Amino acid sequence: MVQRVTNTKMIFGFLVVLYASITCTYGANTISANQTIRYNETIVSSQETFEFGFFSPGNSTNHYVGIWYKKISKRTYVWVANRNTPLTDTSGELTLTLKGVLILRNSSTGNVIWSSGNSSLATLVIDPIGQLLDTGNFIIQEEGKDINQEDPIWQSFDFITDTLLPGMKLGRDFVTGIERHLTSWKSDDDPALGDFTSGIDTKGYPQLFVWHSKEIKFRGGSWNGVRFTGVYNMRRNRFHNFTFVLNQREIYYQFNLIDTSFITRLVLQPNGSMEHFLWIESRQDWSPFLGQQDEICDLYAVCGQFGSCNFDKSPACECFNGFEPTSPDQWKIADWTQGCRHGIPLDCNPGEGFNKLSNLKLPDTQDSWYDQTMTLVECEKKCKSNCSCTAYTYTNISGSGSGCLLWFGALMDIRTVAENGDMLYVRLSASELDSIEDGKSETSGRRIQVIVPVASVFLVVLLSICLFHGYTRQKQQQGTNFEYQVFHNIRMGSDDEDLNLPLFGLSTILKATNNFSINNKLGEGGFGPVYKGVVEDGKKIAVKRLANTSTQGLHEFKNEVISISKLQHRNLVKLLGCCIEGAEVMLIYEYMPNKGLDSFIFDKTRSQLLDWPACYHIIIGIARGLLYLHQDSRIRIIHRDLKVSNILLDKDMQPKISDFGTARMIGGNQIDEKTNKVVGTYGYMAPEYAGNGIFSIKSDVYSFGVLVLEIVCGQKNREFIYTEHCKNLIGHAWELHNEGKSLQLVSKCLAESINVSQVLRSIHVGLLCVQHHPVDRPTMTSVILMLESEGALPSPKEPGFYVGITMQDARHSLSSNGITSNNDLTITMLNGR
Repeated sequence: MVQRVTNTKMIFGFLVVLYASITCTYGANTISANQTIRYNETIVSSQETFEFGFFSPGNSTNHYVGIWYKKISKRTYVWVANRNTPLTDTSGELTLTLKGVLILRNSSTGNVIWSSGNSSLATLVIDPIGQLLDTGNFIIQEEGKDINQEDPIWQSFDFITDTLLPGMKLGRDFVTGIERHLTSWKSDDDPALGDFTSGIDTKGYPQLFVWHSKEIKFRGGSWNGVRFTGVYNMRRNRFHNFTFVLNQREIYYQFNLIDTSFITRLVLQPNGSMEHFLWIESRQDWSPFLGQQDEICDLYAVCGQFGSCNFDKSPACECFNGFEPTSPDQWKIADWTQGCRHGIPLDCNPGEGFNKLSNLKLPDTQDSWYDQTMTLVECEKKCKSNCSCTAYTYTNISGSGSGCLLWFGALMDIRTVAENGDMLYVRLSASELDSIEDGKSETSGRRIQVIVPVASVFLVVLLSICLFHGYTRQKQQQGTNFEYQVFHNIRMGSDDEDLNLPLFGLSTILKATNNFSINNKLGEGGFGPVYKGVVEDGKKIAVKRLANTSTQGLHEFKNEVISISKLQHRNLVKLLGCCIEGAEVMLIYEYMPNKGLDSFIFDKTRSQLLDWPACYHIIIGIARGLLYLHQDSRIRIIHRDLKVSNILLDKDMQPKISDFGTARMIGGNQIDEKTNKVVGTYGYMAPEYAGNGIFSIKSDVYSFGVLVLEIVCGQKNREFIYTEHCKNLIGHAWELHNEGKSLQLVSKCLAESINVSQVLRSIHVGLLCVQHHPVDRPTMTSVILMLESEGALPSPKEPGFYVGITMQDARHSLSSNGITSNNDLTITMLNGR
């Protein structure tokens, strides 16, 4: 009896081993020859980072073999095998053959659905094994050999789909003939080959492209040693680095993680947009932080030959010095397709030379020549000796610069940017060069502007019609007062000014926001919720919708329409138009993909994305925007609610001041004003404004000072309690400054990247801005000069609102909530008369 039981156990054990030899068990990270993966069976990488198996995306009923993130709650696929040949049922079987080939069959019919495609191997591979790595790469090699991603039998990284992961190569291997490029999904539910591809074009000097079918949709430009010249938001950061390799064996772009705790991916979306995402664990969602732009200047060659696009100007296209529109009549009506031509044609005269242009996206390099060893002097001689050479520059801007890049014929797809662009030396005739030197040519280039003023009376009449037809239903519900208030608030202040403000139809907004889908909601403020939208031309917008419960909506609407529509500055959010229809009142803004600055500096994960150079760039940008409001705009504006959450960030991390609902216009010579209605946010309000309702440009300066200290420290002023002296952030900064220990204020995530001089100067200037008495605070002109210079700074006096709470209150706050109130909403206080 005992012997029979023992034999039974042996047979059972043998069957288990036999089954394991033909079927992949759940949770293993390898598959051996003749093993099979079936539906509901997966391979998991050793650290459980990625999973490999069968899946059905979204609402699709089709089945695919692919790779996805294992630990992420939001199912995200990074690679698909049979993307064009889906299974319609669960009968699929994936097997590794003795030749090291993955084969996907329909078990019902026996038909091969997909294979890894290396079955041309003449002999058997010795013990082939497939392994899923924690990089997301599925690799096939001989068992027992070290993992070799440079020379495997086969690897998924050589056949990328729509996603580029850290360590993947985007480019071409000249030895193996493998070309690695991204191809979008057809839709979110269909991984079949979509309409868009992206890769490195090797014609001329290599550059990054996104193609729609065979047409260029977006040109990322050539690699300049630091980044692609057309991707301005590629900046050094703490969690990954960029690599571009160009030699006789291969050309490729790659990014690799510095901090492996981050989860990030680059995706070519079904609409052709390239976006770099970071997984935010606290939100359980992906957050875009780098991406292709979505504006007119990203259209390929929108300004034609020798034309440059500048999004910050109107019209956007311009001709450089020494050039003029090829067709002036077409140029006047914003048809720039024929581009520009030399004002004085080149004739290969020895007197011809080169005009240096700065801050550009370099031209298309398909018809270029390059030498990575030449100096810039040699490069100029090379170009000048060839009458067909039209421009030259470095191939590598890092360090002191090196290499030579030459263009021949027309220069195409150029863009002018405010900063961080490349230099280009453009060939001109001797007389044009002399004209530029003498200052006879305009420094910004010849531009023919099309100005179409909209008379204020027309706007008022148009809005009146909208209001008359649109608010009938609201009038019936709330009486005539609501209609009167809206119309009156629009009309007041617009009688003497021209307003170029387009009106959007409600149907357009509903379609753009998918009927105000909760998935498109970006946030909510005192005016109401804000939604992301995409209009028919693909442009992304932000829609600020007046809430039924809003008590400040009408006043904010007036201020936004009357104030911000007259303001044009790269550090102010742009108002694109409004919608007044039915019971709806909405403001339409440019879309800011990186949302508010608060979502970075106050978030433990996203704060890692900002190094000190980026923070300093943001501080300077905010200062310039505020200077424009106080001094350089057509009307003097006091914001009154400047805070971190009202600083929005575009794709280039360029800061833009937003939310002018509580702003006030004052006369050019007016110093301050008093109000019985104090609006703003605790922690940012100047003492004279919070206590007495007196506001001025100096109350905005106070708010700016608080903002600077918060950026440096990475904590909110109102939530900060230093237990040793129970002071808030301002008080703590003041104490450290007096003790000569200001560097202790710096956030840990900035510590490795700081410029000590800049940080100390920023803290010092921040303390000057929060001084108790307005007269002691600097103007924004002085602030910018102090931040950007190296001169001595005046000593700050005692700040306002720096005295902390009692130790007993601090203990209670810390023990009950862990921190003081985190309410960052705008508040309104009515002072008694």
